[in-house]
Amino acid sequence: MAKILSGCPILENLSQNFLRQRHYYDYKQLPDFFYNTSSFKRLNITSCCYNHTIVPPECTVSWTSLHKLSLRFCTLFDESMAKVLSGCPVLEYLKLYHCGELNVLDLSQSPRLRTLKVIRNMTVRGPRQIVAPHIHCLRLYDPQLSSSTLVDVASLTEARLEISCVLLNSDFNANFLQVAVLKMLDKLKNAEKLKLGSNFIQILSLAEIRGVPFLMLKVKALTLDTKISHYVIPGIQRLLQNSPADLEKLAVGGRARFRMPPVEFLDKYLKLQGFNVNKCSWNEEHCVDAKLEHVASLVELLLINCTEKLDKIVLLLDERYLKFKTEDLTATLSHNSNVTIVLISSTKQAKPKTSEDW
Repeated sequence: MAKILSGCPILENLSQNFLRQRHYYDYKQLPDFFYNTSSFKRLNITSCCYNHTIVPPECTVSWTSLHKLSLRFCTLFDESMAKVLSGCPVLEYLKLYHCGELNVLDLSQSPRLRTLKVIRNMTVRGPRQIVAPHIHCLRLYDPQLSSSTLVDVASLTEARLEISCVLLNSDFNANFLQVAVLKMLDKLKNAEKLKLGSNFIQILSLAEIRGVPFLMLKVKALTLDTKISHYVIPGIQRLLQNSPADLEKLAVGGRARFRMPPVEFLDKYLKLQGFNVNKCSWNEEHCVDAKLEHVASLVELLLINCTEKLDKIVLLLDERYLKFKTEDLTATLSHNSNVTIVLISSTKQAKPKTSEDW
């Protein structure tokens, strides 16, 4: 490291990986001058293990030119994160990928920070609270469903939100799930661009089926990254009803490749509402059947809720929907409309998504 930096006095971009050696972690503390290199503009640090404290207590950080910082698998206590933020006065982009031990991620003293990405799994603790009044773009993949995660995101205009399927099982409390999800959604109510993942939408469906009131949204561009099934239709319905009449763009990603969770608790409430629920194995990649009535239900929702500005619906569907024909779809619709419906089938397999890709 010392030789590399000494030979590059104007080094602006650096990616540093700490790799596993044999059966132990062969790691030596970074030199002090690494934390006081003013030429860095982009910095990407990947640790080999979760117990690697990237900023030790005795060091100070001065990355005065740093605009973009990405940390992966690093341990970051509140004090360490505070040192990093105070030493990066012009930071604009921050990504934390599976970085544990944070309790409060306080970005209130980082006025130039505009983009925040936080991706974590069940083994990573934190951040439990996010205070980010200046950010405009948020991407959060959160399996822990901390109801107090988003404390202040007042300037947010664009957000992507998904939860892990790990928590979604028949033993989990339905009240907790819907309350936590609706609290998260409340913090995003002023966002103009919103993207929600499949698991998140399923919990919104659960809340809708159980009669829990939703908040009104100000979204102009709404993306729903989900396969089309009866598990998401109620949630989509409420999202459309609670979006303003000037919703300009709606995309439903029927080719999402997230593994769907066990949904016995959704089946329970769907049956109570008279839905015909068919059992299937949720460990299979294509476990959600491509059913014409599900696509028809989605189109009905669009026709009912979006007819003011809608003159065409284009459905980009994957190989599971190749058997559908436009006339078959229109024949099932009860809503009379002059809207043109076009089916475009794609036989290309979508690349499986990970939490980092989402």
